[in-house]
Amino acid sequence: MSSLRLRRLLPALLILLLAALAACSGNDGGSGTASAPEREESTEQADSPGAVPASYEADEQPGSVFYEVFVRSFYDTNGDGVGDLNGVTAKLDYLKELGIGGIWLMPITASPSYHGYDTTDYYAVNPEYGTLDDLKKLTEEAHKRDIKVIMDLAVNHTGSEHPWFKEALADPGSPYRSWYTFKPAAEQAPADGAVDGNPWHAAGDSKYLGVFWGGMPDLNFDEPKVREEMIKIGRFWLEQGLDGFRLDAAKHIYGDFKSSVSTPEVQAANQKWWQEFRAGLNETNPDAYLIGEVWDSLAVIAPYFDRAFDSAFHFDLADRLISSARSEQDADLAFSLGRAYGVYGKASGGTFVDAPFLSNHDQNRVMTALDGNIEHAKMAAALLLTLPGTPYLYYGEEIGMKGAKPDEYIREPMNWYSDPAGGEGQTSWESSRYNAEAGAVSVEAQLEDGESLLSHYRELIKWRNEEPALRDGTIAEFKLQAANPKLSAYVRVTENDRVLVVHNLSGEPQTAELPTSDVYGAFTELIRSTVKDAALEEGRLTLPAYSSVILK
Repeated sequence: MSSLRLRRLLPALLILLLAALAACSGNDGGSGTASAPEREESTEQADSPGAVPASYEADEQPGSVFYEVFVRSFYDTNGDGVGDLNGVTAKLDYLKELGIGGIWLMPITASPSYHGYDTTDYYAVNPEYGTLDDLKKLTEEAHKRDIKVIMDLAVNHTGSEHPWFKEALADPGSPYRSWYTFKPAAEQAPADGAVDGNPWHAAGDSKYLGVFWGGMPDLNFDEPKVREEMIKIGRFWLEQGLDGFRLDAAKHIYGDFKSSVSTPEVQAANQKWWQEFRAGLNETNPDAYLIGEVWDSLAVIAPYFDRAFDSAFHFDLADRLISSARSEQDADLAFSLGRAYGVYGKASGGTFVDAPFLSNHDQNRVMTALDGNIEHAKMAAALLLTLPGTPYLYYGEEIGMKGAKPDEYIREPMNWYSDPAGGEGQTSWESSRYNAEAGAVSVEAQLEDGESLLSHYRELIKWRNEEPALRDGTIAEFKLQAANPKLSAYVRVTENDRVLVVHNLSGEPQTAELPTSDVYGAFTELIRSTVKDAALEEGRLTLPAYSSVILK
């Protein structure tokens, strides 16, 4: 076990011990989903009003801000219109100045498609993106800047052009035949694909399983050689300098049909595989960071935190954040996250790290979801970047790029220049539908504008990187003196620090009386504000429209 995991496990063990003692004394602990802040309140009280406890038994989530990069659309260094790995390296200083601590590269292995999720060689870099040496240079330069690099890894399926599948398809006697799932064409089989549609695809007098589409045949993880090969692949990329993986379609390893995808049996099989994968990677790098794509309920997600994943993307939270910003209404984030963290903490022994985000490559972009409202986009960013865990930004989100499905149009070229004609490094592999005009929606136009969305993101990430409680803390509820649905307030807590976060989600000024917390004391100093006119006087907080503040 790594020192980081051990450090984070100790508070959780103490919490479990206290909960057990409380249960023995007749104190009903409820369903086991109580938030960390509620546990703290039962064990730590301020000595007097306004006093600050010396330490907190907080279930911390050390993390940094990650940035999702679609290499093809990001930055082009060889003039072919396609982004490349050297282009990511060229923009590391931009990402560092933004405050990024990690990069998630969408698939970079060999593939015939623009998106790369149908790999044809797990051990080769897509030649359009560069070489293995280019990747090593990227990871080395990123590490010099304290930026981690993880890679998308799709092990649920290969591409239909992969040599394994081509041989299996051509020769029923091939050893690779058992690496996939084939059935006689006439044989009855469940047709309720887990991702909509019939997952079976005709192949002569046979059919094969491919949940996502015929170009992505599913691998058969009941075949031991498949599992061995996937662990070998993971270790190979760690040896090239990568720090971990974003694991695509993590719940579909065994979850092929809607009728069974979320059953305990299928999820137990998925969990067992990912535990096996983690154990295999530990031999190369026990601190490798694994984040899974598991778009499902808390009950389905939680088991993956047990000796498998460090993080899982918080899809439900993304919807709540967008909705809260759009409606200008408090989403009661501390309460809902406390419930989730109780479930996750129980499954992981306290070692999970949440992964909040606003959008990704499979969803309509934030600015489109918010109908182009820049103030709402700023508030969504403020909510995201003041929450626990490792927030993820989708490239272009920080400048307000738009995009809506089909997928190609939520993965358009990054706008570096205000001139629609672009400039050095501008990618052009696809004509933009939503961002063709560039103009103000570009890095060039926003970089020196202190009121821009980009400057707003930079400021918020700076807060996060400089305030330990914002970066590493858990979240606790904080009730204002009088309820106001236009205000969102919560405490961020580490063992030795706490800050109060308050957002005015509305377009009108708001005021609030700040009570003294029995647990966290009084918050008497306004230390950060997104606007100049916010004020705190004798416990009365005044917030201008669409503003966020941090108090101690």
